[in-house]
Amino acid sequence: MAFRTLDDLDPRGLRVLLRADLNLPVKDGKITDMTRIERLCPTIAELCAKGARVIVCSHFDRPKGKRVPEMSLKPMQAALSASLGKPVAFTDDCIGAQAEAAAAALKDGEVLLLENTRYHAGEEKNDPALATGLAKLADVFVNDAFSAAHRAHSSTEGVARLLPAYAGRLMQQELEALDAALGKPQRPVVAIVGGAKVSTKLDLLGNLSSKVDVLVIGGAMANTFLAAQGHGVGKSLQEAEMHETAREILAGAKARGCEIVLPLDLVVAEGFAAHSPNRVVGLDGVPADMMALDVGPATVADVVKRLASAKTLVWNGPFGAFEIAPFDAATVAVAKEVARLTEAGRLRSVGGGGDTVSALRHAGVSERMSYVSSAGGAFLEWLEGKELPGVAALS
Repeated sequence: MAFRTLDDLDPRGLRVLLRADLNLPVKDGKITDMTRIERLCPTIAELCAKGARVIVCSHFDRPKGKRVPEMSLKPMQAALSASLGKPVAFTDDCIGAQAEAAAAALKDGEVLLLENTRYHAGEEKNDPALATGLAKLADVFVNDAFSAAHRAHSSTEGVARLLPAYAGRLMQQELEALDAALGKPQRPVVAIVGGAKVSTKLDLLGNLSSKVDVLVIGGAMANTFLAAQGHGVGKSLQEAEMHETAREILAGAKARGCEIVLPLDLVVAEGFAAHSPNRVVGLDGVPADMMALDVGPATVADVVKRLASAKTLVWNGPFGAFEIAPFDAATVAVAKEVARLTEAGRLRSVGGGGDTVSALRHAGVSERMSYVSSAGGAFLEWLEGKELPGVAALS
């Protein structure tokens, strides 16, 4: 899709309202993961270097339209300042006289952080009054929060209708990476989809099976497909009510020329616990009192073989219960092969959504893939083929 970027904007002397995603994990008042700030800073630094007056807005948690002190963006001020290496001002509202005065006082190259947009109930309702209040602060709007782009809120979609709108560098990277993965990919395209439930990924499976050449299904959701084919899965997590749907997905994919790849073997154990006694079994060898917690080495070898001829990979979801050893083995093994192929220039690899980022980081490959999206719901909805309001507003 066509959208304007910072390459199309001369921001010198302009007040730029920058929609960021500062919804960071915080424990005991301390930020535990700085990834989103680190990815945001290049856009802010570029705008400042070009003489813009940057006004950063974001939501944080779910205060439901009320002022909840624990959900203030004030703690982000110091973290943002440290990452940028320059002072960041703060104002305790995102609209109104105080915010307008703070925005008007900015000089070229300076940065202002606004208070949590969700302190206003109108944010999640895409209230035109709130969008108008935000638009009063600036001359142009830059959206760098792809992770919030699946929501039509005042600070993502509403204000983009009122000011000239551009994509920030992080937003641009996300959109270009996803377009290369599913919009205009080099083929063959392989998708890996894991997760617990088929029922939560029906749209995803349906859309991917119409766009990729090979769809690899792992995680507990693979158990549902295996059970639907008549294989015993013991105590494994699976959705009996989804068996017919699973068979329909398999038939639909075949009709569209998409090959669905299911496990060839499984790692089973009596319970989900670290270093629980386990063994590898064939598809019809799962004991009634045991559960599948990972795929086995034959499955890993099969997936690796298919990746050898692939040009593009989209990855969403781990193969097993990667949080506990040894049930991380398959995810780690495949991730390392993906990283090797990517670094060799043989594969474009894009991952994201849910546990995927954690799984790839656990495998030590998150910096070795072509792109790993820090977005959750937005990444999934894009893979599902849905229009993202925050992105559509930039076109």
